[in-house]
Amino acid sequence: MSSSMDDAALLAAELLARRWLPRQHPKVKRALIDADLWQATQDRLAQVGLRLIDNLYADHVSVALLRPAEATVFGEAGLNSHNNIDLPRDAVSLLVVLWSLIVLPKRERQAARAANQNGDEQNDMFGKDRPLPTAASVSPLVSYKALLADFGVQLGKKTRLDTNLKRLENHGFIVRKGEDIAEGPLLDLLLDYDALAPRILQGALGDVLAQAKQLTGNLPLALTQPPLEEIIEDDDLEDEA
Repeated sequence: MSSSMDDAALLAAELLARRWLPRQHPKVKRALIDADLWQATQDRLAQVGLRLIDNLYADHVSVALLRPAEATVFGEAGLNSHNNIDLPRDAVSLLVVLWSLIVLPKRERQAARAANQNGDEQNDMFGKDRPLPTAASVSPLVSYKALLADFGVQLGKKTRLDTNLKRLENHGFIVRKGEDIAEGPLLDLLLDYDALAPRILQGALGDVLAQAKQLTGNLPLALTQPPLEEIIEDDDLEDEA
């Protein structure tokens, strides 16, 4: 067995054990620049129906099922379901909202910074390639209080929202930072940007996101929703009942 295959086996094993790895991980960094190691890792994972997934705009890599393996693993019922990780529908709705508020502006900032860097290089006699801005440096934070105020009623109020946020955190989609919600390792890896972005921007959330750009906060003001205190009080009364 070659050294490259040994390294591929170790990388595949670590991905299976940890679910995701940062792009700066030594084995991942090597695979990203070593085409043979990358292909060897893909071949190893393919033997168990998996594939290595990477996204230039994300700070991590992970694994996912190969398409031919999905039907066998999930069955027809799973393939026809709205998700394959047993998230309830309101949790999926919350995931889409958070993806829209975090990933869409992050991609826009990454593209803008990359464009500015290319413009600077045209005036730089000794210009060199610069990496795309990392997700951590440009990914926005979503205020928990603003999320509750703006979407609490639609997403089940405080108790249900907290439960679903914990689910998304456990699955690696988000990270909680005090009262803020940040991008998790899998948020920009497991959701298909090319398929989801047009539906969001041209659908019901398009107007909401357009309003958000005009405000200083992460979310639009809850002009049509009850105040935050009222939402919390109503939810507490329901819990006591």
